[in-house]
Amino acid sequence: MPSPRPVITCIEDLRILAQRRVPRMFYDYVDCGSWTETTYRANTADLAAIQFRQRIGMSIAGRTTESRILGNAVSMPLALAPTGLTGMQCADGEILAARAAERFGVPFTLSTVSICSIEDVAAHTEKPFWFQLYVMRDRGFIERLIARAKAANCSALVLTLDLQIQGQRHKDLKNGLSTPPKPTLRNLIDLATKPRWCLGMLQTKRRSFGNIVGHVSGVSDVSSLADWVSQQFDPTLTWDDVRWIRKLWGGKLIVKGVMDVEDARLAVQNGADAIVVSNHGGRQLDGAPSSIAMLPAIAEAVGQRTEILFDSGIRSGQDVLKALALGARGVLIGRAFLYGLGAMGEAGVTRCLEILHRELDLTMGLCGLTTVDAADPTILMNGGVAKDDRHTPSATEDRDARPSHRPVPVA
Repeated sequence: MPSPRPVITCIEDLRILAQRRVPRMFYDYVDCGSWTETTYRANTADLAAIQFRQRIGMSIAGRTTESRILGNAVSMPLALAPTGLTGMQCADGEILAARAAERFGVPFTLSTVSICSIEDVAAHTEKPFWFQLYVMRDRGFIERLIARAKAANCSALVLTLDLQIQGQRHKDLKNGLSTPPKPTLRNLIDLATKPRWCLGMLQTKRRSFGNIVGHVSGVSDVSSLADWVSQQFDPTLTWDDVRWIRKLWGGKLIVKGVMDVEDARLAVQNGADAIVVSNHGGRQLDGAPSSIAMLPAIAEAVGQRTEILFDSGIRSGQDVLKALALGARGVLIGRAFLYGLGAMGEAGVTRCLEILHRELDLTMGLCGLTTVDAADPTILMNGGVAKDDRHTPSATEDRDARPSHRPVPVA
């Protein structure tokens, strides 16, 4: 008899299933942080420490999670974040995730280092999606990449600024991360236990970095790509480059990787239509604060002048509502949808969105809200200050003051 289908009730269920079905090096690529992973763990732990105020005796009929991000209607204030190697979690992963997001009514963001190209995703979707840009030393390549995003009718450019150099992720080094996997004995044994993944990869032609290979002189395959990428992340990137990209792009610009009030102000001054309060999911500077710890101060400082988005640590609809209450206009999810993709492909991404939507709706009701845009600190205990006296610095406090974190193991 066939084994019963797993009952998926939460994002953790998707994570467990993805761990079984995705080759170890690609699962670990998603489920890891840099160095000691202290900041990675703090992202989820600090969100979990925030408590809601439960309300009664209020009509909560007719609830809606509908909102707007960058002026566009969304079914809930959420977008799929740009994630590298998405097409290695599942064959054609970027296409599948984009289609699921489109049907659900939320934005999808394609990464520069995606497996499926801008053109691939555009050919398989009907509505505009967002494109995420890493700034490389080869400015000609950047100009061509932006032109391709324009030609694909991308509706926003997400400019990631926190990867001028790459944080060290121990699991990637130990696993010998490569695309596709190197045919070592360990990898071959692992792949033998992942027949679903292998079959999907055999049936697709998309197994490399579609936005780069064939579009850069001297980069025609994966072996030449590694050397090019290692040399291309640009440590000289400054706000001058942001202004150049702003002019070159001309459309909606989202600056991602903001973790400091001063940087938030500079992003606004240099033309950001929105910023993403993000520590790259704990994958860059280990020992930095959680993203949620910095959100209120940044929202207070610039929230009236630009749209505030948030990522890092979102694993539930309750996390979404907490971020909204503390000043975000919307959130981006990365690992959550990747778990769904690795677990069940396109259906898994849809299931992820369904879970988050239902959790968001139920929590709104129990907090006495009927519209998601009404979320503010009054729905949180002590305005969102955790019981252990950790606090978020206000915009007027010393910009170098940082809350402390106790590492909390998470699955």
